[in-house]
Amino acid sequence: MSTAAGDELVAHRHGVGELCEAGERVYAQALRAGRVSRADVGEAGCLIDLALLHPDPGGGAEWLVPTSPGEVMSRLLRDVQGELAAAHRRTAAGAAAFARFARVEGAAPRAVREPIRVLEGIPRINEVLDEANAACDSELLSVQPGGIRPEKDLMAALPRALDLQRRGVRIRSLYTHVARHGRGLHHYLEAVRGQGRGSEIRTLDEVTERLLIFDRTVAFIPANAERTLALELRQPALVEFLAVIFERLWHLGVPLAEQPPVRTDVAGVSRREHAIAALLAEGQMDTEVAARLGISVRTCRHHIAKLAEALGSTTRAQLGVLIARAGLDVPPR
Repeated sequence: MSTAAGDELVAHRHGVGELCEAGERVYAQALRAGRVSRADVGEAGCLIDLALLHPDPGGGAEWLVPTSPGEVMSRLLRDVQGELAAAHRRTAAGAAAFARFARVEGAAPRAVREPIRVLEGIPRINEVLDEANAACDSELLSVQPGGIRPEKDLMAALPRALDLQRRGVRIRSLYTHVARHGRGLHHYLEAVRGQGRGSEIRTLDEVTERLLIFDRTVAFIPANAERTLALELRQPALVEFLAVIFERLWHLGVPLAEQPPVRTDVAGVSRREHAIAALLAEGQMDTEVAARLGISVRTCRHHIAKLAEALGSTTRAQLGVLIARAGLDVPPR
């Protein structure tokens, strides 16, 4: 391989978000004209590798058509969300693995809090959370997965929230869109509004597992599916990593005072059904889809039936093909 060829490969070693100069020029040209010839691609072969240009089905092998910027944006967002979810899973798995060794370590008292501590049992978890609440003096970030929160649970948490806000703590919480359908969440927000620096709530189609971050110095995540085990995290880099994940999700969230989009560009398909379609395209089972969106399995299957009807599908296998063809295999923005 010549040096020039080697240099060209290095120059094109980039992603969709950082196109080279030749790539930007040819991609813009293809968008303006609707297509571009292979001969004009020249040094911008990276556009083909990145699927920004693909063969024109009706124009012969010498013509290439551009992928729409909207589709590219959806792909980037899907990749970011996938990276965040994978990072969260790796963090939880790694912390849980370390926790097994922490339990066999000697119980001698230490002057400094352990960077990772296992909390076992609901009473113990609540006790440590109360301590974190009492010590918090600036910010509380929380992610609350699942569906509608029972109003009694929200009202039980209200005294702690009011106490935090009286001390000037800013509270930001992320829920799923489904949680909006419970009046308890609105009553809770009304009760804390006007106290201290205020409480803000945003919602998404899907959020991560439960997460609490106090003053960006200590974080809490579940350590088992039943949430009877929790991890208290005080390692600065790990806590900051979780805070960055929260901020990215917060940026995508819809404030509770606003209404999330209901419809999609596909006739007869709601935004909820679009979110379900994207998860089905990942290969998720009905039960997993329901859990991630905070709805019941029965409601999930009702939406799947409506989705199949809107797309004209008669079988589950055919539904997967039609989902991809309609562009519903990526999460709604």
